[in-house]
Amino acid sequence: GLMMWRPSLLLLLLLLRRGAQGKPSPDAGPHGQGRVHHAAPLSEATHDDAHGNFQYDHEAFLGREPSPRIVDRMDRAGDGDGWVSLAELRAWIAHTQQRHIRDSVSAAWNTYDTDRDGRVGWEELRNATYGHYEPGEEFHDVEDAETYKKMLTRDERRFRVADQDGDSMATREELTAFLHPEEFPHMRDIVIAETLEDLDKNKDGYVQVDEYIADLYSAEPGEEEPAWVQTEREQFRDFRDLNKDGKLDGSEVGHWVLPPAQDQPLVEANHLLHESDTDKDGRLSKAEILGNWNMFVGSQATNYGEDLTRHHDEL
Repeated sequence: GLMMWRPSLLLLLLLLRRGAQGKPSPDAGPHGQGRVHHAAPLSEATHDDAHGNFQYDHEAFLGREPSPRIVDRMDRAGDGDGWVSLAELRAWIAHTQQRHIRDSVSAAWNTYDTDRDGRVGWEELRNATYGHYEPGEEFHDVEDAETYKKMLTRDERRFRVADQDGDSMATREELTAFLHPEEFPHMRDIVIAETLEDLDKNKDGYVQVDEYIADLYSAEPGEEEPAWVQTEREQFRDFRDLNKDGKLDGSEVGHWVLPPAQDQPLVEANHLLHESDTDKDGRLSKAEILGNWNMFVGSQATNYGEDLTRHHDEL
C-alpha cells in the first residue's frame, strides 16, 4: 500500500472545517491513509497499462464531454500552432496538478491573514487554529491539553523552518511551504522528523517493523493477521529497509515518504500521446484528441473536470 506522512493540523482544519469549539480534534490526522508523497495524485484508479485500463491516467482529466475549447486552450498556452505537442500536454497536466496546492493555500490565506496585511504571522496562525490564550494558560480549558501542546509545538517548529527569513511572518510562498512541505527541498528534514515522531513509539530514533505495521493496522484480540499486512512486512524488509538492519533510520524514512522525483506529468503526457497519435506524427490534432476522448476521461469527476467550467483567467 502507498503511505503518506500526515499533513499539518492547519491543513486538516481547512479540510475538516472547525467544530463549534473552534478546537481541532487531537485525532484529526488521517492515520494510516498512506504517507508517501509523490506528486498530486492524478487519479484514484489503479494504473494498469497491461490490461488497457487507462482510467488512472486520465480520470476526468478534461471533463466529460469532448470540448474543442479545452484543446484550443492547451495549444494556446504553448505555441498556438493548431496542434498539441508533448511539451504542451505535459505543461497542461503539471499546471492542473498544482491547482489543488494553489487552492488550499488561497483558502488558508483567507482564513489566517486576519489583519489583511498580506502576510500571515505565526501568532495569527496560532490564534486562528488553537484559540487565544494568555501566556501560561494554554489549553487550560480542554481535557487533552498535553496533546494540544504537542500539536502546537510541532506546528510552530514547522512554521519556523518554512519562515526562511526568520521574521515570524509568512509570505504566500512560505505559507505554501508550511502547508505543503513535501513540495520544498528545504522542508524535507521536517517531513522526515514528523514521520519518525509519529511512528517511533519506543523513541529509539528508528522505525521498527512492528511500529511501521502499527501505523497501518491494529489487530483485534485473537485475529489472524490479514494477507495484506504480511505483504507490508515484506515491503518493509525488501524495499524500505535499504541497509537490511531490520529498522528504518531517517534517511530510509526520507526515501520512503519522499521518493526520488519522477516527472509524472511527462510520463502521463507520453502515454496520452502514444495512445492518441493515430497518424504517428508526434503531435496531437484536435481530431485525434476528440476522437480518443474516452482515454482522457474517467468515470469519476476530479478537479480536472472543473477546467470546462472555470473562467479562463482562473486557469
